[in-house]
Parts: sequence; C-alpha cells; structure tokens
Amino acid sequence: MSKRSLEEMSSNDEESKVVEPMDIDPPTNNNSSCGKTITMKRGSLLTLLSRASPYANETGALPIGEFEPMTANKKPGSSGSTTTNTTTNNNNDTKFKVLVVGAGGLGCELLKDLAMSSCGVNGSNNSIFSEVHVIDLDTIDVTNLNRQFLFRQKDVGDSKAKVAARFINERCPWMNVIAHHGKIQDKDASFYASFNVVLSGLDNVEARRWLNATICGLVQLDEDGDPDPSTIIPIVDGGTEGFSGQARVILPRITSCFECSLDAFPPQRNFPLCTIAETPRRPEHCIAYASILEWPREFPDVKLDKDSPDDMKWVYDRALARATKYHIPGVTYMLTMGVVKNIIPAVASTNAIVSAACVSEAIKLLTFCSQTLNTYMMYMGSEGVYGHTFVYERKDHCPVCTATVQHVTLTKTQTLNELILTLQKGELRLKAPSLTGTSSTLYMQKPPALERATRVNLDKAVSELIRPGEEITVTDPVLENINLSLAVAFE
Repeated sequence: MSKRSLEEMSSNDEESKVVEPMDIDPPTNNNSSCGKTITMKRGSLLTLLSRASPYANETGALPIGEFEPMTANKKPGSSGSTTTNTTTNNNNDTKFKVLVVGAGGLGCELLKDLAMSSCGVNGSNNSIFSEVHVIDLDTIDVTNLNRQFLFRQKDVGDSKAKVAARFINERCPWMNVIAHHGKIQDKDASFYASFNVVLSGLDNVEARRWLNATICGLVQLDEDGDPDPSTIIPIVDGGTEGFSGQARVILPRITSCFECSLDAFPPQRNFPLCTIAETPRRPEHCIAYASILEWPREFPDVKLDKDSPDDMKWVYDRALARATKYHIPGVTYMLTMGVVKNIIPAVASTNAIVSAACVSEAIKLLTFCSQTLNTYMMYMGSEGVYGHTFVYERKDHCPVCTATVQHVTLTKTQTLNELILTLQKGELRLKAPSLTGTSSTLYMQKPPALERATRVNLDKAVSELIRPGEEITVTDPVLENINLSLAVAFE
C-alpha cells in the first residue's frame, strides 16, 4: 500500500466526498431433492437462515418460536412468531419493521450492524427489513465525531437521525432507513405498535422508562389475563458506560422489564446549591455554578442551549474563571459538556460490542434462527474482555409489567403533598404524578387551569379526600399508557 501525503489525506475535493455504494454477492439457486435451496457465494445471514440448526430458538431457555430453514419458497420468519407482530408483503415474503431509538454512539453502531447483517439476504439489493426507522432529538456536535462514525465535520449542527439515515441509505442501497427528528414522547402508541422489534440505544434512565412503559402498555390481555402474543413487541435494550455495557431482551409481560431493574440505576446526583454557591470543592461545582446560577443572571430570558457550542463555551469560560479563583484544577471543555448534558463516558469499542449483541438478539427474535438471550448480558472490558449472562427476574410489584395496584400505608394526618413526595422520592420514582379518586380529582399537574383548581388539596390530609378502601388512580409522564392504582390504608 503506497504512502499518501498529508495534502492528499486532507484533500476536500469532490471525489473524496462521494459515498460509493457497497457491492454484495448475488444469491444463486441450487436444485436438490427437497426443493430449491438458496446459497450465497460467501457467508452471510442467509447461510444461517437456510440451514437447520441444533441451536434453534425453540431449544433455548427462552423459546419464542420454531425455526424453519429458508427455501426458495419460504422466506425468513414466514412460519409466524409466537411473540411478535409480523407484516407480510404481496410476494408472501415476511418483511420486518425495526425501530432504532437513538442515533448517538450506540445508535450509529446499531444502524451499521443492521445494514451489514441483512445485506443480500433476499437478493443483491434487498433486505429482510422492509423499513428501519431511527428517532433522535439531538443534533450533531463536534465532540461526537470521534466515535459516531456516520457523521462528518460538515454535518455538525444537523439532525443526528436524518444524517445517519441518509448515510446508511447511500452507503447500503439494500436498506430503507427512515429518520424522525424529535422526542420519542411526541409519537403516539400506533407508531410504536407498527414495529416488529425495538432496539433501544438511549443514554438516560427517564427516556428508557418511558419507552419501556409505552411498549408494555401496548400488550393486550385475554379473558384469563394472559398476554396476546400478537401484541407483544420485543425490546432489545443496550447501554454502555466507559468500558462496561449491557444488552438485554425484554418481552413485555413475559420477562422482566426495564422498570423491574430500576433499583440498579441510582437517582441522578445533584449538588447542594449552598455548596455550589459558597464552598465549591470540585470542578463539577464550578461548572454547575456557571450553568445554574450565572447563566440565568446574565441571560434571564434565554434558556441555555446544551447543544450550542457558543453556549457551552460561555459556561466553560465562566467555570474555568471560578475554578481559578478557588484554586480548583480539572475544569475542561469535555468535563463541562459532561456535567451540563449529563454525558456518560463513551468508548467506541464498547459501543461496537454491545451493538453487535443487540442486533444479534433482534435477528434471532425475528427469524428464530438461534436461541434468545435469557435475558441479560453484561460486558466488562476495563481489565480484559469478560461477559456473562443471567436471568433478570421480574419484580413482584413492578408497576409496569406485573402489578398496577400499589399498596401504601399512611397516617390519618399525612397530606396529599406528602403522598406525592413519597411517590417521587420513594421506590416508584415518579416525575410529576397526577392523582384521581373514585369520585373526585385530587390533584392534576396539567393543564394549568386544573392544576390551580386542585392545588388547594395539597395541604389537606389524604384521609379527608378519600373514603376508606377507595383506590387512587395515578398517572405520570414516565409511565406512558400505564395507570397505577394506589390502595391506601390508614394507620
């Protein structure tokens, strides 16, 4: 391989900007005594789907369907899934719709792995996926470019979802990636119900709780209280932090859900305001002071834009000045971004490993070609390459997938406001709960007019607002489509 000069490598001519589509080998048909079989000139996903396997899905600890090898007349997944909703096109080929939630470090890897896993399965320019949708609210920051490889310098400031979709579609012509720039909460239930599997690459607990509750809320129960398999949409949840990561399979109402493991995620740490303002001891205190206290004083009518390089530079400069004043080392621009945006440290290799596990599980869920993960894989790479799997058990009183009736004991003098604080700070960790009794509305967070009308109840004792034995219905933004019932007992 010849050496290239610095000028050649940094050249910005038009030729270097062209994204060339990838070439893939076409399939060939071979006749055999059992009918036509499909083979590839080189190994691909089709190799697995066209061969019988001693490790098919039905042989695993979490069986969800029976694997039948592909032939020319039978396409992947056409045997029908016992747990997932499938869509079939006019040619009787089963085509799957996949949703990728998040287009950041893990999301870019997920899109790449989906594209490379499906190339040439049903033809030289075809895929087992009818559509792959990707949704993300964020725009591209220059700091993303070191690991989010679908983005380039010219893309800074653009939508992550749109740029990622465009790149995959241009580079991999067999893919059909559709972008959605916006909040996951802006999509209604019918949007999520249209997919066969959801791949989650979210980086915060609140969004993952919302997505989990939304997908679990789509499951319909029969007369015996058992879930209807056709309404179950699997979630493959991935997460990374530094050199550690995890991949997890969630079958709503069958396995444990994300809410079952909420105790494993400690609440986000907040710094005491008095420490930030009066006695800073750490670089994080200086950054918090600049973003929380100085910014509103300097720009009272302007909200801090965490995705704006100019705003972040202002916070960094002010934090550095305060750190210098108090002789506190360690304030950097990257740390400023991390504190303000609550960024979790990311390592590209960890993203790649976790993404590969997630996409492998998604394909197994859709095609039944191998045993499904049951249910949690933990990767730890800080001191070597180590991973292990275990079954994450369902929580007996999970408000999302197990029991929607929660029992609470109060004194007769405890107020409604104290009950709300218990729901927020206690085991349920709700965000903004609204409460309704059997015969009256106790407190509503929205709309403002109703909040003002019910605010008077906050200082009243709960025992004055409900009858003995009456259940309270609780709704909350983080538990979409899930209504909790509180069975209140008084001491």
